[in-house]
Amino acid sequence: MFSHISSRLRHSALAAAALGATMVLAAPAGFAQAAESTTPEPSGASAARVATVAAPAAWAAGTRAYLVITAPGDTTAVRTAVANNGGSVFAAYDAIGVIVAHSTSTTFASAMRAVSGVQQVGATRTSDVPADAYNPALPANPAQSATTLTESNRWDMTQIKADQAWAVTTGSAAVKVGVLDTGVDDQHQDIAPNFNAADSVSCAYGKADTRAGAWRDIDTHGTHVAGTIAAAKNGKGVIGVAPGVKISSVRIAEKPSGLFFAENTICGFMWSGDHGFKVTNNSYYTDPWQFNCPDNVDQAAIIEGVKRAQAYAESKGSLQIAAAGNSNYDLANKTTDSESPNDSTPVTRTITNACVDIPTELPGVVTVAAMGSGNVKASYSNFGNGVIDIAAPGGDGASGVYSTLPGGKYGSKSGTSMASPHVAGVAALMVSVDPALTPADIRGRLATQANDVACPSDSRCTGTTAKNGFFGEGQTDALKAVGGFTPPPGKYFENLTDVTVADNATVESPITVSGVTGNAPATLKVGVDIKHTYIGDLKVDLVAPDGTVYTVHNRTGGSADNIATTFTVNASSEVANGVWKLRVNDNASQDTGRIDAWNLTF
Repeated sequence: MFSHISSRLRHSALAAAALGATMVLAAPAGFAQAAESTTPEPSGASAARVATVAAPAAWAAGTRAYLVITAPGDTTAVRTAVANNGGSVFAAYDAIGVIVAHSTSTTFASAMRAVSGVQQVGATRTSDVPADAYNPALPANPAQSATTLTESNRWDMTQIKADQAWAVTTGSAAVKVGVLDTGVDDQHQDIAPNFNAADSVSCAYGKADTRAGAWRDIDTHGTHVAGTIAAAKNGKGVIGVAPGVKISSVRIAEKPSGLFFAENTICGFMWSGDHGFKVTNNSYYTDPWQFNCPDNVDQAAIIEGVKRAQAYAESKGSLQIAAAGNSNYDLANKTTDSESPNDSTPVTRTITNACVDIPTELPGVVTVAAMGSGNVKASYSNFGNGVIDIAAPGGDGASGVYSTLPGGKYGSKSGTSMASPHVAGVAALMVSVDPALTPADIRGRLATQANDVACPSDSRCTGTTAKNGFFGEGQTDALKAVGGFTPPPGKYFENLTDVTVADNATVESPITVSGVTGNAPATLKVGVDIKHTYIGDLKVDLVAPDGTVYTVHNRTGGSADNIATTFTVNASSEVANGVWKLRVNDNASQDTGRIDAWNLTF
C-alpha cells in the first residue's frame, strides 16, 4: 500500500500537510500538519421509503449493527422477528428489503438467519456501535474567515477545459448533486450560494438525521470535494466545475471514528434517490472492509444491501460516481488485503477478484482514477483494466487540487477523492444542458466524450489507447460534455486543427462565423487552448474580420506552461459574420508549442 495516502477517504493526507503551509489561506498555525479525518455525514432516506419503527433500546456496551436482508416490500414480520431474537430495529428500508438492526446478543445473526423470509444477515462492523448513534451531537458550525483571494485559472480546471465549458453553461440550479462524504460547510462563502439545505441530511449510523446542521463537516474532506464540484463563480476564491448547480450534503461519516459503514451508505443512496439528486459523488470506501468478499456471510450481506440501495437510487434517476482508491493497487488482479478490518485489528488475508471495493465496484457506479498535472497517472491511484471507467485530475506531488475548506478557508489536497468530483461536476453540466438524460445516458456520454490517454511505458497498464487500465475511457472533458448540446446553431464556433508555433514565428488559426445577426457581443467569449512550455514568450491576439486586433495575452506568465482559458472581449463594434483569427506570436528561442484548439461563443 502507498504509505502516505489515506485509502479510506480517497485523498492524500500528505498532500494536505505538505502543501498546506503555502496553499491554505487564513488557517491556524497547526492546520497544515493535520492529516484529514474521514468522518462520514449523516444518513438520510425519504420518510415514504423508511418503515416506521419504534425507537431502539438505549445504547449498551457490546451493541453491534447488522443488515437483515429480506424481500422488498412490507418488512413487518421480519422486524418483529428482530425484536423476538434479542435485537432492535434502528432503521428499515422497505423499498429494498433492508433492515438495520442492533443487538448485544452474540447469537443474533445466526438466530435471524433461521427466520422465514430472511435472505441474508451480516454484521456491518467488528466494533461496537458508538453511543453517539443514539443521541448524535451536531457537528461544529465553524466561524467564517473572509478572503481576499480572487478567482484564477487552476491547472485542474484548464486540464479538463472546465474554464472553456463555462462559456457554454455554468450549470443549472435545477440540478442537484449529492456529496456523500464527511459533511459540507454550508456557510463557506464559495459554497453558500449553491447550497441546498432542504435536501441535506446526516446518514451517520444508518438513518436520516434531518436536524439543521447535521450535514456539516466533521473534517475538511467533504467541503473540499463540494468546492471542486460547485464552488460559486462569484469572484472569490475558486470556481467549481459546475458553479451553477446545487450542492446537497449527505454526511455519512461517523463521529468519532470517521468511518463510513454500510448502513450509512445505504441511507445515503436511499436519500439520494428520494430527493432527486441527478449525480452523487462518493470519495470513500465502505468500512470496515477495504474489499467485501461474497464467501463471507457478513460481507455478502454488505454487498447485497449497498447494491440494492445503489440500484434504487439509479432507478430514481441518480448516477453514482466514485473514487477508485489511493493504494496504487490493481483492482483487476486482487491478491491480498492487509488493511481490513479497519475498525479493530487489521489482518492480512488472501482475496480474489470476486471481492469488491464498495461502492466504486458496484454495477452502474462510475469508477474514477486520478491523474496528475498533465496526461499522467497519479502515483497513488488504483487502476485496473475493465474496472476504471474514466480519469480526472486528482493532484500529485507539488500539484494538488485547490478547493474550499471549512471556515471560509482554502487549501490543496491530492487523491482519487479529488478526481471523482471533477467527473461529478462534468456530469452535472451534462444534465444541465440536457435534463432528460438518464444515468445510463450520462455514463455513455462521459465515456464517449473523454479524451483518450494511451498507456505509458508501464507493464501494469493494459488495454488500448481508447480504453485501458490506467485511464479507462480517458480523461474527462467538460467542454466536449456541453459543447454538443447547448450552443444554438450559428452561435458557437471552434477550430480543432493543430497549428504549430515555432520559435520567433507568427501563426494564425481561422474560424469562419456565419448565421449571426448584427454585431458581435460586448462579452464575446474566446476559448483558447495553446500548448507551449514558456507562455511568457507569447503574444496572443484575436483578429476581427475587418482586421481589428484585440490582444488577450501579452507575454505574461513567465515560465508557466500552456494557455488554456476563456477570455472575454468587447467586440461590439465588429460585424459578427466573417473570418476571425487567433494570432499567436512567439518572441523568443528554445520553447515551442501549438495552438491545440480555440473557439468563439457569441
